[in-house]
Amino acid sequence: MRSQQSQPPEEAHSGDADAREARTLYARMLEGWNARSGEAFAASFAEDGEVVGFDGSQQIGRSVIATTMGQIFADHPTGQYVWKVRSARLLAPDVALLRAVAGVVPAGQSEIAPALNAVQTLVAVKREGQWSIILFQNTPAQFHGRPDLAERLTDELRQAR
Repeated sequence: MRSQQSQPPEEAHSGDADAREARTLYARMLEGWNARSGEAFAASFAEDGEVVGFDGSQQIGRSVIATTMGQIFADHPTGQYVWKVRSARLLAPDVALLRAVAGVVPAGQSEIAPALNAVQTLVAVKREGQWSIILFQNTPAQFHGRPDLAERLTDELRQAR
């Protein structure tokens, strides 16, 4: 799956390279998911990195993330992520925040499943010159009572493919 990697205006300022690092970490993580590899998914996380999953489950620590994701891939036919980065910016010289939206094309299907759309947030830190993910949160984007917003997001993600 391809993803759209638009460059928002705030990245035109200092910190371009570091904001791009957050985008790279995010893409590597989701590419690991799409490859159905727990190790690849977890590789961009800090040793003490955390995931808050779509269902609210929490995983703390790169090795726990890799093991848990590996079990999920072994036990479930997972779909492929399609994503669009909405913004990536530095909060401090060694802390970056990335905001994105994502959809999933379920295994064996060809269209994004709107019920699986999400708003995703990633916080990355730079330690000893190396960037890594410290927190990734995957929140369902259901827009309860506002079906027009849900459909608009699905359309946006279709275009990101």
